[in-house]
Amino acid sequence: MRGLLSHRALSSLLGLVGLVAAFVLTTASAARAGENVFIEVTPNSVQAGSRVDLRAGCDTSNNRQAQVTSDAFGRVVLRPDNGFLTGSVTVPGNKEPGDYPVNLDCSNGNTASTMLTVLNMAQPSKGPATGGGGTAGSRGTGSLLLVGGLVAVAVVAGVSARRKTGGRA
Repeated sequence: MRGLLSHRALSSLLGLVGLVAAFVLTTASAARAGENVFIEVTPNSVQAGSRVDLRAGCDTSNNRQAQVTSDAFGRVVLRPDNGFLTGSVTVPGNKEPGDYPVNLDCSNGNTASTMLTVLNMAQPSKGPATGGGGTAGSRGTGSLLLVGGLVAVAVVAGVSARRKTGGRA
């Protein structure tokens, strides 16, 4: 019984290894066939007025320019760079918030697309008006208060000492 259980477990394991190997071989041949067409936008969520980087692949060599278009920023030409196609563009500062398709058109006819999200994050121009505290805006007020406090302590101490000496005389 023990040998039968081990034989079944081994058969199942070999079957699983066979399936994984078949998947890897199929996937590897598809990648070699030039099916690696993509477009990436980094970051994919930005505030209007921000710059984004574009990286794409049209085929295995990526040695020809490609065009990227979007209502978020218009048209950009990507150029070959270390095995990829790259470029950068700034989203106009007045662009309305929303999701915008980004479309890649390769010179060999391949296409790909992704999304770019333009955010509406209003930024305050200055901090809130919360008041300035008792000494805000008055230069030297803190040290003036300290000196005044020391003078008051000295006067009280002097009056106190005079009463003690005056009462004995």
